[in-house]
Parts: sequence; structure tokens; C-alpha cells
Amino acid sequence: MTIIVPVSESPGRSRPRTSPRAVGRDLPLDEILVGDCIAQMAKLPAKSVDMIFADPPYNLQLGGDLMRPEGSKVDACDDDWDKFDSLAAYDDFTREWLAEARRILKDNGTIWVIGSYHNIYRCGALLQDADFWILNDIVWRKANPMPNFRGTRFTNAHETLLWCAKDEKARYTFNYQAMKALNDDLQMRSDWVLPICSGSERCKDDKGDKAHPTQKPEALLYRILLACTKPGDVVLDPFFGTGTTGAVARRLGRRWIGIEREPAYIKVAARRIAEALPLDESSMTTMIDKRSAPRVAFGLLVESGLVPPGTVLTDAKRRWSASVRADGSIEAEGTAGSIHKVGAALQGAPSCNGWTFWHVEIGGRLQPVDTLRQQHLASL
Repeated sequence: MTIIVPVSESPGRSRPRTSPRAVGRDLPLDEILVGDCIAQMAKLPAKSVDMIFADPPYNLQLGGDLMRPEGSKVDACDDDWDKFDSLAAYDDFTREWLAEARRILKDNGTIWVIGSYHNIYRCGALLQDADFWILNDIVWRKANPMPNFRGTRFTNAHETLLWCAKDEKARYTFNYQAMKALNDDLQMRSDWVLPICSGSERCKDDKGDKAHPTQKPEALLYRILLACTKPGDVVLDPFFGTGTTGAVARRLGRRWIGIEREPAYIKVAARRIAEALPLDESSMTTMIDKRSAPRVAFGLLVESGLVPPGTVLTDAKRRWSASVRADGSIEAEGTAGSIHKVGAALQGAPSCNGWTFWHVEIGGRLQPVDTLRQQHLASL
């Protein structure tokens, strides 16, 4: 029997608005499904989620307690859910949940899998065996990693994320301009330096102890969701833990589904997500990739009155001038046509970007007509 834990709203806080394309009557949106991840995923409709973030068991295979030099015990991940009888058993488990993940992921959706050296290479091979197409491997370099207390190996200072589409030709979401803006207008690289979860962000249980041994930082999920989802998209986390994915999805206006079997984690996650404060709609606006921006014809600017018929356009050096006609075409020196065609003809060039070639005088200064196009896009 499926048990669904509803996440109640904190006073004065409401759920983000939902895009019509993301509403699914058969989906338990913004809920935690209690139980085995494979069994719960099997109950979800095919091709119903936009993104999956998976933080599966690492199968650390720890041999005995890990002690600090002064004799205290390290609170490492030694829970039963991270233990498997053999590598073959772990592989079988991975194949099963990946098969369900592929079934419920939309054709244009993506999946993220995070792991350590103990499991990520096995997961990567099995992802490829399941016909997923690896888009990137991301190295999460931990700014404040836990030291190697025994001094017998290098400090484990990173984890690896695999970002995959369903196939090589999938038209997946990648908010390139948003990632570039997040990185001071530079292309976002595949090595991310972010701190591990600590301080006030670290969830605690009723006794005040660390609630989960491998809680992921919200900054990591923030970047992932901002990179490859849109507001209203449905994000599934089959290994929900203390609900980092749900909390960040709520902040960013995405819908989420969590699957978790451990009651202690579910209790913490439900409380945490209920307290998450969604961003207001103005804050949700991000940079738009030019490839996905709505197409604007010059004629639309004429229709909207931004460039009325009769307006005189000139190039930046005022060598040529053209008159705007009622149908959005322009005329200069006996040549009529689009802003691109006329610009190319005047220069004797094979092509011309009329948006940047032609200028209009605004407030005593010449501005490219592209400025008015951007003004029109901002008003949409």
C-alpha cells in the first residue's frame, strides 16, 4: 500500500503557481511517497516527469568504525540502506531503478545521478547500458571536505554527477544563459566548487544529532534545477532523504515528488519543505537563451508603434538612411525589402544583420533597432 505524506504549508506561505503543462492529475505532486523506490516509481505514469535527481546508496563497504586521531568516532554512513551483499546485488538494484526512471522520464527530460568513487563508475556503465546519453560529468569539488583521518589515502574532496538525456537526439532543457549569468557572464564549467552541507543548513533530528549522513547542500540542487528545468516542471527524487530536492524545487517554483522509506528522514523532510519560502515571481525571471527566445519580426515593432511608419533609420556612421514603410519593409536608394536585405544591398555584402546595422535616434542618440526589439521582448 502506498502511503503519501502531504507537506503542509507554513502560515502565510503558499505553493508556487503551476504551469498548465506541468499539471498531471495522475501525479502525486509535492508529496512524499513512502516505501521502496522501485515499487513506488512503478506506480507513476510513463513519461510523466521532467527531471530526475538521484542520490542512490553509495555502497561504501565500510569495514569497522572510522576514528579521528584523538579517538572520537566519525559519524560516517553505515546505515542499513547503504549495505548490499555484493557488487552484483548493487548492480541489480541499480538496473531496476534505472529502468523505472527511464520509463517515467519524458523524452525531453534529463536525469542526474550523483555518487562517489564507490559507485559512480558502476552507475555510469549501467546508465549507458540502459541507453541513456551522458551529456556531462560534473565534478562537485567540496570547498570544505572532511579530512582523511587515517592518513592512508588522498582526502576525498569531490563527488561526481552524471547528467544524461534519454538519447543522443533528445531536445532537453539547458538554460545556458542563466548558467552564464550565475557565473559572472562566463560559461559554466563542469567543475563546481561548493561547500558541503554544514552549519544551520544541516538538518537535525529530535535529539539534535545529524539527521542524515550524506545530506546534499541546497546550492548544489539550486544550480542543477536552474540549469535544466523550467518553472512548473516536475522533478522526481527517488532517494529523497531529508528533502533537499523538494525544498529547492519549492523555492524555484518547480513541482516535486519524493520517494523515501526511512520514517526519520521523512519527518525531517516534511518539516523542512513546509518551511521553505518560494521566491516571488519577479525573482524567478532568468536570462533567456537566444535560441529559445520568441521570434520577433521587424514588422511587429511597426505594428506595436515602437517604430512607426515613416521613421528614418540610419547606419551607425550615418552613411545611409532608409524609410520605414507600413508593412515593416524599408526603402533606401531605390531598394526596398527587409532590414536585412536592404542593409546587405547597400553594403554590397552577401548578408547583413539588420537589427544591429540599422539605428534609430532616441533621445538625441543613435540606438540599434535591436534595442527596441529587446524592449518588445521584455514586455511579453
